[in-house]
Amino acid sequence: MKKILILFVIALLINCSDETDVLGTEILPGSTSTQKINHDGLERQYLIYIPNSYNGQSKLPLMINFHGFGGEVNDHLAYTDMRSLADSENFILIYPQGSELGGYSHWNAALNGGDNKSTVDDLGFVEALINLHSDIVNLKRVYAVGYSNGGMMSYALACYKSYLIAAIGSVSGSMLQTDCTPSHSIPLIKLHGTSDSVISYDGNSYYSSVESILGFWINFNKTSTSPVFETVDDNGTTIQKHLYDGGTNESSIEHYKILNGSHVWFDINFEGNNTNELIWNFVSKHDINGLRK
Repeated sequence: MKKILILFVIALLINCSDETDVLGTEILPGSTSTQKINHDGLERQYLIYIPNSYNGQSKLPLMINFHGFGGEVNDHLAYTDMRSLADSENFILIYPQGSELGGYSHWNAALNGGDNKSTVDDLGFVEALINLHSDIVNLKRVYAVGYSNGGMMSYALACYKSYLIAAIGSVSGSMLQTDCTPSHSIPLIKLHGTSDSVISYDGNSYYSSVESILGFWINFNKTSTSPVFETVDDNGTTIQKHLYDGGTNESSIEHYKILNGSHVWFDINFEGNNTNELIWNFVSKHDINGLRK
């Protein structure tokens, strides 16, 4: 493989804001690099992977993948590894590390105020990461996906930083917002198990039900309200796909309901596609303006 050195430090120093200091080193395509920046008074860490075929001549799509509550970024990378997919589909991966809250890593997936237990500027941190890499990222094709608390973070970005995000995914995650007004339609892919004991499929006093979350985005995106329905048996696991299409800017919503599925990043096969492929195949159809032509 031809190694192309990206002069990472120089590029980031050009792009960084006053509140963000770069502590990174150079990155080689085809290798996973640990990077650090100071944002809003905190040292933040993230992993970045640039596909091995990157030639430095064009800007690539970006997928940001968020770990769950208490997660560690290297473990999450191993758990949800998208690097081979990034190589075959030619996109950049960023796995950010959440900051500590009561001894556990977390994402502050809401605006500060009310009963929010964290004041960490995670929304600003993610925006800083995107801006820092704007020399190699196609800013019309930035996607966010997350597991559990990380899924909450992808919803928060869709709500409060929608001008940065083309489409989102959530795996075993919930949406904390009950009212938000993104600047454009937000395509969504959501995977959730009906036996999730951490974030209940049917909702509870802490988290909204999957049905109500889907209803919010169906209403906001103005998609069809009657889904195209498909069922697959994956070695004894029943997976129900619900597709809501025909929305604003040809947006759509895909929901994979895993019967008896628990609180995991699912190891499933739906018509030849695993979880990572389902997510990428869905989000990559869109850019910031809607369905790609």
